This record gives sequence, C-alpha cells and structure tokens, in this order.
Amino acid sequence: MPPTATAFHRSALFGAAALALAAAMPAQAAVSPAVGKALNQAASAAKSGNTAAAISAVNAARNAASSAEEKQKSAQMAAYVFTRAGRYGDAASALESAGGSPRQLAPLYYQAGNYGKAVDLARKAGGEDMQILIAQASVKQGKYGEAVTAYNSLIKANGPKAIYLENLAAAQYKAGDKKGYLATTEKLVRVDGSPARWKTLLVNFQKEQMRPEAKLALYHLMSATGTIDRPVDYQEFAKLALVSNQAGVAATALAKGGSGGDAMAAKLAQAATGMAAKAGAEAPKLAGNPATAVRGGNAYLGINQFGPAIAAYDRAIAANGADADQAKVFKGIAAMKAGNAGLARTSFAAVSERNGMKDIANLWGLYAATHSGIAAPAAPKAA
Repeated sequence: MPPTATAFHRSALFGAAALALAAAMPAQAAVSPAVGKALNQAASAAKSGNTAAAISAVNAARNAASSAEEKQKSAQMAAYVFTRAGRYGDAASALESAGGSPRQLAPLYYQAGNYGKAVDLARKAGGEDMQILIAQASVKQGKYGEAVTAYNSLIKANGPKAIYLENLAAAQYKAGDKKGYLATTEKLVRVDGSPARWKTLLVNFQKEQMRPEAKLALYHLMSATGTIDRPVDYQEFAKLALVSNQAGVAATALAKGGSGGDAMAAKLAQAATGMAAKAGAEAPKLAGNPATAVRGGNAYLGINQFGPAIAAYDRAIAANGADADQAKVFKGIAAMKAGNAGLARTSFAAVSERNGMKDIANLWGLYAATHSGIAAPAAPKAA
C-alpha cells in the first residue's frame, strides 16, 4: 500500500517550522531583552527536546511582547515549538497569526486533522506538493472520488510516477472502482514487473468472483510470477487443476506447497500423480474430439507436452464452442511455457468478452508483453 500522508509531509512541516525559527531569532535591537531572552530559551529547549520548557518560555515571550514585531516573532517561535511538540493545531494558529503563507500553513492544518482548511490553503498555494496534500486530505476525509481526480491531475501534470500510481490505485480501490484499480496496477506492473508488484495485483484480483477456469488460469499466472506463498492457495490450485484434467499441474502445485501433515493434501497428491501417469495415454483420444479437445489439451499441458497441447486447443477453438475462450487462454499459457511469447500474446488478445475469461486473458497478455516465456516444471513421475 502507498506510504502515509503523515510520513510524506513531515519534511514540509519541519521546513515551515524552521522558517519560523529563523524569523523568530531576535536581533539585538528588534525586541526587548525580556522577549529576546524568552525566545532564545524557547529555541534552545525545543532543539534539545524539552518541549515543556520550550512551551513555557514561548508563552512567556508572547505575554511580554508589546510591539507588532515582538508579537510576530513570538508567534513564529510558538509555531516552531508547537510543531516540535506535535501540537499542530496550535502551531498553525500561531503561524497564521504571524502572517504565515498558505504553503506553510497547509501542512500544519493537515496534521492537525483540519483537512478542509488544509485543502483550501493548498489550493491557494498551488504546486505539486500542495496537489499531493489535496489528494491525501481527500483520502483522509473518505472522498475517494476527489482523491482519484487529484492523483489523475498529478499524473497528467508530472508524469506517471510510481508513487502517484500507487496512491491512485489505492484511492480507486477504496472508491469501488475495481476496473480503474486494475488498470492502474497494470501500469505499475509495466514499470516494475517484480514479484512484489505482481503480488499486489494478483492477490487483489484473486478476491474477485470468476469462473473456475479463470481462477485456474490466475493460479497459473501466480505461479509464473512467483506470488503463491500459502499452502491453502497451492491446494486450491491443485483442486482446480484436477477438475480441469491438468493432473500434472496439480501434482507440481502440491509438491511445491507441501502437505505439512495435511491428510487432504496427501490424498490430492496421490490422486494427481496417478492421473498424471495416465495422461500421456488418454490425452490423444481426448484431443482428437473437438468436444473434449480442451480436456485433451489440459492433459498435455499438465505433462509439459506443449506442442500437442496447443494443437488440441486449436481444435477446440476451431469448433467455436462454449469452451473456445478457455482454449485460447490455456493455449496462450502453453505457448508461454514453450517460450513462444508472440503466439501467447496473439492467443490472449483473441479472447472475447463473452465467457468470463477476458480479464485473466488481459493479465496474461500483460505478462506475455514483458516476458519471453516461462520455464516449465519437470513433469511429475509416476507413483
């Protein structure tokens, strides 16, 4: 998830406070000895971390101040001391009374939780940093649509920086714009295809409702990107693979996930290994019939015979039945495993919107666009 607004603006807060401190340090003839002494004591105590003493001293300075200049310098020092003490509302009020600029005041009011005033001041100040504050304040207020607009404006003005895309994705997710969220996260993946980036995308996609064949294709992609790390996910991967006649895939998934003493996992592994041992003999018959060609292709895919798998999927695609889009997705997966990313991209792009396979095809297409192929695991041995 994106970094917090608090962390992002801490430097801005203390930058404003430092300006206040510099302005508040008294010149010999500018303030009375009583005010000057109290201001120096406040500055020294604040620097050493003695906030109680600093607040006491700055209050003394403000009480003793009589001229306009003394009052301004005392207020500026109060802003610095209160910022150091984490009393941002008091710091903002003090700095505002001393004529602080909107750019200085906006981060202080933000930290004080006065997001409406912070946004108003940030709009007056303008600039990239203030636009960030507006976006983050919108998130804090639960105005996720406004945050989306703000981050899109930042991206338009300053380019698709990763931090902006991350925060935009978070705002879209909270706003319920799942389509926008996935599109933004896909942009991030294009910039950074690391397992961590893919995991963010795929784990959230995993929560969506989808047909079993699409979920199986998702687990294939999670496996390819190295983002499966829970035994429960390996087991679900295996169950879906078994149902679809990808017994070899199931056996490999269970071997990677480990049974951990789980009786169900052990039974699944035994069944998967046995089915995989028969797949080579059964696949040709299944693959030769257009009505069962997808299951034949799946059997070949499970035992890493990618050429025959692709031929079987092509037979199912040519029949143009209900399984045609499923066949296109798994043909693409087989092509990736065979190292033919070009064929894979073509196959993924051909998937229609009709049968619930398009979203996962798009994700696989994204992966294929940035990878030349994936290494196939060794086929499971017969028990």
